Amino acid sequence: MLANVLSEETVVPDLDADRMDTVMESLLEMLCRTGKVSDREQARQDLEANTRRMSVGMEHGIAIPHAKTDAVQELIACVAVTRNALDIESVDGRPARIFIMTLSPKSASGPHIQFLSEIGKLLKHRAKRQAVLDARTRADLLQAFLH
Repeated sequence: MLANVLSEETVVPDLDADRMDTVMESLLEMLCRTGKVSDREQARQDLEANTRRMSVGMEHGIAIPHAKTDAVQELIACVAVTRNALDIESVDGRPARIFIMTLSPKSASGPHIQFLSEIGKLLKHRAKRQAVLDARTRADLLQAFLH
């Protein structure tokens, strides 16, 4: 599934951001550039609502802002690694550098759950997380997720 939604255009290995709202805006902009977001403001509102309901900060320096929204017709996702770790009130209390944003249609929960599960399985491995953090180019970062 990752190969179907991630591309060099939807990954950034060195995002310069020092606040979560900056990361969220950058990720949303990346998704909007795909042409698959029909209503940016609706997507933003749904992301913000979901973020208020639950922390996006997982474990091991990973954050996954996500939402189900009528602003997309299919699951879309993007990835950014920040230059500096950000304190985002993660589940484990550690700051995050790996950010994965996904939007999926409200009408289909299967792809959304499958994507989140696949990301969780992939990034539970320390070596994989390190490969993501070590990526210097978009191609390297994409490779870290796909292989």
